[in-house]
Amino acid sequence: MELDTTELKPILNRLKRAQGQLAAVTRMLEEGRDCKDVVTQLAAVSKALDRAGFAIIATGLEQCLRTEDGSMDKADMEKLFLSLA
Repeated sequence: MELDTTELKPILNRLKRAQGQLAAVTRMLEEGRDCKDVVTQLAAVSKALDRAGFAIIATGLEQCLRTEDGSMDKADMEKLFLSLA
């Protein structure tokens, strides 16, 4: 199943923010910044990626429910959800 790109704009924005946050983590490590600050920023990146993944799955699930092409069954959707757990 291919996702409708018009519904992905907020997800793409979230991923771009996460990309910027990850670049900040790399820069912080190179600058020898405080461990607590680095870990806090890294946690923010992780959370942003998790949210993007869940949003992609939710969008896919919604699209699956709207169409009846049978491209993904319950087991496929469950496997996607578990891949983010």
